[in-house]
Amino acid sequence: MRRWVKVSVAAAAVLGLGGWIAQPYVHQWWVIRTACDGVLPDGAVRDLIPEDARVTGTEAGGVKALGDYGCEVTVAGDHSADWRLLSLYAYTQRDDQDREFMSAFPESGFDSQAAMPDGLPGFVSRFGSLEFLLPCPDLGKDADGRQRKLLVHAGVSRNGSWRRPASYEVAVSFVNSASKRLGCGAEPLTAPEGVSPADPADDEPKTVPLASARDTACGWLAGAGLPDPTHWKLDVQLTDAAPTGGCDVTIGDEATDGGPEGMDFVAWFGDWSNRLVSGNDSERPSLTASARCAGEAAHFALDASKDIPGVDRAKKRELLRAFAAAQVERRGCTGLEVDA
Repeated sequence: MRRWVKVSVAAAAVLGLGGWIAQPYVHQWWVIRTACDGVLPDGAVRDLIPEDARVTGTEAGGVKALGDYGCEVTVAGDHSADWRLLSLYAYTQRDDQDREFMSAFPESGFDSQAAMPDGLPGFVSRFGSLEFLLPCPDLGKDADGRQRKLLVHAGVSRNGSWRRPASYEVAVSFVNSASKRLGCGAEPLTAPEGVSPADPADDEPKTVPLASARDTACGWLAGAGLPDPTHWKLDVQLTDAAPTGGCDVTIGDEATDGGPEGMDFVAWFGDWSNRLVSGNDSERPSLTASARCAGEAAHFALDASKDIPGVDRAKKRELLRAFAAAQVERRGCTGLEVDA
């Protein structure tokens, strides 16, 4: 994060709290309460701090004219060096946002990700960070005529207790505060109750039968004509508000000659995704489709096992078209094209 304005954790002394603030418990209370300019719910922050750790400092700052704001909360254990518990950054400039997406998807758009709860405009990146993308009605359009947006990266260290509802509580509070601070004017978000972030690195993702997902963004698969449809399991990684996500389906050993086989359908919404499907790099997907959504590019791609019974290349292309068409209909997009 650039252009920091450091917040001194000794600021309490200026308020004349003297020796009272020096007491360890009270000092921790004050530092947590004032972290990130005091916008974070202190109870949620405490839930994320490991039992043997203590907060050692906070920093917050940014420049509204340059479209960035961020804060960090640092902790240390009894026998460890300081490390960052929270890394929260917000950007309204496209270059900063493209850099963040480059980090989440450095080469292939098939990098691990997970869905947020319905209604939250974001996704969980391969690092476990919560990435939000919201339109900024008060900032108008950029030089290319695209609606200006706010991107928020909310990172909770895996050294902490990051898979707790407190992660969403902290992240959403920061998103709402950053929107006001940077003049975005986005509709305030509400943190989901009792929901923890999913882990994209989980070796055993939560899957459901195809028929159970009809009301989700991956519901199109229930009527897609897959062979032995009852043998397929679906990991829903896409919501209607997310800038990216996918539908990951697998079929078990009982329906194949070898081990499990699968297909990964991925969607990316926004001009930032153009680089994922351009050029001749070996990382580029071989089956893609495109459309225009909300004035920007949208791309769809399929990565699939080679030997799925009853699913040849022609069927894969048909399935990709069905996936893209379903997303185009759900989001009001236009100009769907499927590559040959």
